[in-house]
Amino acid sequence: MLPPTINIFEKAARKAGKILTRDFGEIENLQIQSKSVGDFVTSTDLKIEQSLLETLRYYYPNANFITEESEPIKGEGETIVIDPIDGTSNFIHGIPHIGIVIGKIIKDEITDGVIFNPLMNEFYWASSGKGAWCNNKRIRVSKRHDLSNCLIGTGAPFSDRIYDDYYKELKNISKLTAGVRRIGAASIDLAYVASGKIDGFWEKDLNLWDVCSGVLLVKEAGGRLSEPNGNNWNIKSRDILVSNTLIHEKLIENLTLL
Repeated sequence: MLPPTINIFEKAARKAGKILTRDFGEIENLQIQSKSVGDFVTSTDLKIEQSLLETLRYYYPNANFITEESEPIKGEGETIVIDPIDGTSNFIHGIPHIGIVIGKIIKDEITDGVIFNPLMNEFYWASSGKGAWCNNKRIRVSKRHDLSNCLIGTGAPFSDRIYDDYYKELKNISKLTAGVRRIGAASIDLAYVASGKIDGFWEKDLNLWDVCSGVLLVKEAGGRLSEPNGNNWNIKSRDILVSNTLIHEKLIENLTLL
């Protein structure tokens, strides 16, 4: 039996997922110029956000809303955080690693979250104290403790988001592990850590809507969370490191000793 909040979030995400699936099919079939693709995706983003807000504001008429595409909606009490398409570049290129993200925050604590990839029919959810789940199956972080057997996810900064130490971080992690993966959607990376598919993940300069649900998934799946320098993570943090707990200190060490 799903917790009531997750039930509502699932209803909203699955309704919006139909728009995403339909438009993904269009973008795959149409060889259109990049500006047209950009406009098309912006339109899809806004349609999905509108669909999510329509459902969620019906059930949470007085909540605060933080969304990627629009200005915040002021309310009182709880805050609902929305990312209509996490992994927009993947969407543009017809790569099916994308997520619709909805999270709930009460008094600066993330209490509920979902990540839905309608293209692969993966519905991840977590609620405080209720564990982490994908569809109807309980998920847990991996038990790998030897870095040489571990796969680590990251985000690759590009354009003006590249920072000085990124390639040093990448070199340090790459030479000690079984490889680094760049999936292109932080929410999916976090869901993959929670389900034991990858063993850790780090990225800098992320927004709350990218990570809010994934953070709770990792915690509820038995993982550990911090900033890459070892400081405690909170909802105002821009940088994140998550792991299966067993390799966390080794990752911090290799992300800070540059």
